[in-house]
Amino acid sequence: MQLNHYNTTFNKETFPITLVCENVSNAPNIGSLFRSADAFGIEGIIFCGDNITIGRKITKTSRATEKVVSHKICTNTLNEVKTLKDKGYFIIALEIISNSKPINTYKIPIQQPIALIVGDENFGISEDVLNLSDVVIHINMFGQNSSMNVVQATTIAFYEITKQLTKNTKV
Repeated sequence: MQLNHYNTTFNKETFPITLVCENVSNAPNIGSLFRSADAFGIEGIIFCGDNITIGRKITKTSRATEKVVSHKICTNTLNEVKTLKDKGYFIIALEIISNSKPINTYKIPIQQPIALIVGDENFGISEDVLNLSDVVIHINMFGQNSSMNVVQATTIAFYEITKQLTKNTKV
């Protein structure tokens, strides 16, 4: 029998991870980020940039998860990241740069909360935010393309980070 959200046996858990989205404004992407954040027990989302709305256009992909995932909208990513850093968050940027580390081999620190930064599909994460990050990680890819959709990449990162957090806390 196929299970659904009424009869699965998954344990609900919230992880100390905040997703920071720099200039992600596409409604289907925003809706899908809510859905992935809910699926992986992410504590909240901060959407940074102009023209970001949480409205009717995201509900098709969010499946009402915007009602249960804590979130806020701001304009300045750098200020938000500085605030999180001041609060003791470990800042992880998800981006491919010359010295980024593969996510599958990077050991995620478990002693402090995490802020995962993602950027829009066209320009990625700004240099100022990359410079403020504690680490920049990437997803190894084996095809011709050097990037993937922000939602796909974020979901892979959520999986790897929560896998490591769960593994290290369930000893």
